[in-house]
Amino acid sequence: MPTGRTPIPWRNKAVVATLAATLLAGPGIAQATPQTASASQEQVSAAATITWTLERASNPTQDQLTAYDLITKAMNAAVARYNNVSDLGKAITVRYDPGVPTADGNINGTIRFGNRGYMTERTALHEIAHTIGVGTSSGWSRLGGSGTWTGAQATALVRQFDGSSAKVSTGGGHFWPYGLNYDNEFSNTAADRHVQIVAAMVRDGL
Repeated sequence: MPTGRTPIPWRNKAVVATLAATLLAGPGIAQATPQTASASQEQVSAAATITWTLERASNPTQDQLTAYDLITKAMNAAVARYNNVSDLGKAITVRYDPGVPTADGNINGTIRFGNRGYMTERTALHEIAHTIGVGTSSGWSRLGGSGTWTGAQATALVRQFDGSSAKVSTGGGHFWPYGLNYDNEFSNTAADRHVQIVAAMVRDGL
């Protein structure tokens, strides 16, 4: 599989897996002590290069606490996967915003979760891709604006996965296959391939 990056030594992979398992062990792992400001922040870092911060109210309601728990589980899982499968880097700020119908991600590094049904690893992976540039960068417009991704690396990768005639289709700021646009697309294999394709898109110039 073409990756264009230095392979992670097996010992480092073992460390990543151990740390990822620790992160996924339960809600609220590595939560910071709330600050006295009106909105405090908790810093959660995975083992490699993507980090995320959850903005928390200083005196959260039960609704907010429930959302924070779900978001923490989803983001911990998604960030651990990105850091285990790729060498991408991003500092992400996450907010709970009940006014958001689903969830959204922006290239400025922000993700907002609104609907409880979207506080999942699948959604978190999808929105992290938006923060990296999927559907949000000039490179996306240049390489994906025709309805088919034209970058060589991601194209070669999807053909390795799905055969010599496979392509990465684009539209509405999303890609498929492996874009994780809907819940029924999620599996561990699809999630890993999603991250690999996003990383290949970055190498293509995303």
